[in-house]
Amino acid sequence: MEISLNYIKNIMTKYIIIVALGALSYGMLSSFAKIAYGQGYTAGEITFAQAFIGAVILWTIAIFRGLKNKSFNLKGNWKLLLAGTSMGSSAYTYYLSVEYIPASLAIILLMQMTWMSTLAEWIFFNKKPSKIEISASFFIVIGTVLAGNLLKAENLNFSLLGIGLGLSSALLYTCYVLFTSKLGNDVPMFEKSALMTTGSALMILIINLKSITTSTHLDLGLLKWGTFLAIFGTVIPPICFTTGMPKIGAGLSSILLTLELPAAIFFAHIILKEQISFLQISGIAIMIGAIVFINLSKKPIQKIPQESIL
Repeated sequence: MEISLNYIKNIMTKYIIIVALGALSYGMLSSFAKIAYGQGYTAGEITFAQAFIGAVILWTIAIFRGLKNKSFNLKGNWKLLLAGTSMGSSAYTYYLSVEYIPASLAIILLMQMTWMSTLAEWIFFNKKPSKIEISASFFIVIGTVLAGNLLKAENLNFSLLGIGLGLSSALLYTCYVLFTSKLGNDVPMFEKSALMTTGSALMILIINLKSITTSTHLDLGLLKWGTFLAIFGTVIPPICFTTGMPKIGAGLSSILLTLELPAAIFFAHIILKEQISFLQISGIAIMIGAIVFINLSKKPIQKIPQESIL
């Protein structure tokens, strides 16, 4: 039975929207975390609540699905638990950076993981970057200077600690990406996500053990924020990515993930009233263009196989 071209386009559009929603969901987190800080909660409390509640939700889904399909097995996957510590460290330093610098600048610094990943692959896996990747990385740095509004001397009053935390978050996120791509590729999505999120929660707890165990903020408000951030930052994105990415391919998926950057800038502007100039918008456009160019140069955009939509 021959499938019409319009039907294939409709299916593609459906999965493109699903992946895009996952990226947009990630992008909104920093603005809401900053609101939580204004209510007296700390970065340690917020990130631990998000990771812990997210782990509980993912374990519930994983156990239910595993028992239903008789495929629940965690033997030999302790490495995923350890790999999750990099995710927790990255989330904590990212949320902590938002306490010192604007949320829009924090996400710009996090996006430096694009060229950091290229450099890490060269150092650890002897994968020399191509001329295209080097050129694109150069434009990402230029875009960062413009997007961060760093050309004017009067704007260079950002906290150095906040900038350092933002760059540290990008470096830790790079480690998380490398670990995720190399480990547990045969483990079902929910089990893998649950293990890594558990490792994330444990790392955040260890870093903030004293402050969390003596905290006076372990209340319904923290439960509310933790649940909100867990749903939109720990549960929805993996479901969207696992559902949509196999259908539209790695190339197009990587491009759609860049939506996290404008989403974070947009929410910071709308919710936190952070001002954004035309020069900053130009810088963001340069960064997104460079990231898209890197991904297009790596792999061709894949289309949905005919058998997957029959």
